[in-house]
Amino acid sequence: MGLLRFLIIAICILWVVRIVFRLLLPYLLKHLFSKVQNQTSNPNYRQEPGKQSRSTPSDKVQVDYIPPKDKEAIAADRAGDFIDFEEVKE
Repeated sequence: MGLLRFLIIAICILWVVRIVFRLLLPYLLKHLFSKVQNQTSNPNYRQEPGKQSRSTPSDKVQVDYIPPKDKEAIAADRAGDFIDFEEVKE
């Protein structure tokens, strides 16, 4: 008897959730899409929140961080040029 009661309640709950999602999902998606559209229409939409936009000339590149080179990269820079070749067998 307990299993039958559980199944009936579970089916009713899933049915109600399905109906609620059918009614609310279009409105939620419409709201989400309009919000994204409003953000992308803003010229600074790629800007992270909390950061102020910098007015830099468009012909200059500003580098904020240069990672340090490891020892292998420094040794490879000093080693010279390497030429790829194929061994020809006769």
